[in-house]
Amino acid sequence: QIHGQESTKRALTIAVAGHHNILLIGPPGSGKTALAKCALSLLPPLTVKERIEITKLNSLISPNNSLAVSRPFRSPHNTASRNAILGGGHQLLPGEISLATHGILFLDELPEFRRDVLEALRQPMEDKKIILNHTGHSATYPCNFLLLATANPCPCGYYGDSTHKCSCTDLKIKRYF
Repeated sequence: QIHGQESTKRALTIAVAGHHNILLIGPPGSGKTALAKCALSLLPPLTVKERIEITKLNSLISPNNSLAVSRPFRSPHNTASRNAILGGGHQLLPGEISLATHGILFLDELPEFRRDVLEALRQPMEDKKIILNHTGHSATYPCNFLLLATANPCPCGYYGDSTHKCSCTDLKIKRYF
């Protein structure tokens, strides 16, 4: 589905095969998002156990009687709240990181996400689970996903691009990352 970008496609294939998180950096229009969306097709078919776990998590958000048939590809917007990404709230519902279990969590334009949300991803990604607490109640959800993120090389997107001139200062570029 993707023509060209051979080295990027190889890096993405290796990352997915090894279940390694990956960050794709490039100027606007270079195919980062298209590559990310194709990554799901590189994952193996779901096992019965994985289908059941995905179905259980999804049923907490919207009751549905059908068993999951495909791996999740979750793509929250960069303005999503901490609770939307991590889970929580009054009912301690699973967030995007749990709903992406056995699939891909795609964070498009990673530097645009709030810093506190990105920092809060570290522990759950390492533990492959998240423990949520609210007024004496607690819930533990899995969060075993592949993180696939994209970013422009700078705020305007054209740092290092041979066809467009970057309009960012060095300080702006440093702050961006």
